[in-house]
Amino acid sequence: MQSVATNNITKTRNAHWRDYLELTKPRVVALLLLTAVVGMCLATEELVSLKVLVPALTGIGLMSAAAAAINHLVDRHIDAKMARTLRRPLPQGNLSPAKVTTFAASIGVIGFVTLYAWVNPLTAWLTFASMVGYAVVYTMFLKRATPQNIVIGGLAGAAPPLLGWTSVTNEINAPAVLLVMIIFTWTPPHFWALAVHRAKDYARAKVPMLPVTHGIEFTKTCIFLYTVLLTVVCLMPFLIGMTGMIYLVGVSVLNAIFLAYAWKLKYAPSKKTAFNMFAFSIWHLMLLFVILLADHYV
Repeated sequence: MQSVATNNITKTRNAHWRDYLELTKPRVVALLLLTAVVGMCLATEELVSLKVLVPALTGIGLMSAAAAAINHLVDRHIDAKMARTLRRPLPQGNLSPAKVTTFAASIGVIGFVTLYAWVNPLTAWLTFASMVGYAVVYTMFLKRATPQNIVIGGLAGAAPPLLGWTSVTNEINAPAVLLVMIIFTWTPPHFWALAVHRAKDYARAKVPMLPVTHGIEFTKTCIFLYTVLLTVVCLMPFLIGMTGMIYLVGVSVLNAIFLAYAWKLKYAPSKKTAFNMFAFSIWHLMLLFVILLADHYV
């Protein structure tokens, strides 16, 4: 199966619009845009103007999608060896590398111009830096070089709330950086839980994820410790007076569930514990930012 998929990389057939949509990782981009919206809303006591909201989300979304497409392009040979990614458009031969390159460049340029012209240059350049950080620094180098790849590279994926904040204020402030730190700290337990679940896949693809290089038990310990750190970081918005009781109660419940998953994964795992923790981590981040938004307006 793997050899057929690898050969398909160079044999393309007529592309479908769904192939291009899959390149953009729409679910990931949607979550990023949610955090960007919350960053915008927290930056002002007033409702965010549509003149800022629409071009900001368009630009950030397009550049995030471009980064995702580049990730597909660079990782196409690795994807062909992993069950989770085997059916992506490039390994299946639905799209050629040239088409993906053109697509990524086009939407990336449109996104940058949109932010630069209709939002502000600071947000445009920060989004560009985030795109390069994920698509180039992480995907091309860190992912293949170190088991700490997701820790170092996670900063690029943590940027959207800062981008939302600068879209409104045109400046970088401490509360926005704290939002970035929440996602930055959330990223390792999120991805390492998936890596534990898919450790054999990563080993077969020769990607030096932590479970492959240091073993699953060591990774479980790191997941638990990072989840404890995440719990502390998530409390910081309340401790500095940035949020109120709605956030404190909501985030405490979310963190308690996340910690319970981390504890179970370390000390009493079942076959599906790692994947279930990975799945819940997505809900954790999404609901955390929804609660931030509710706390801000209620």
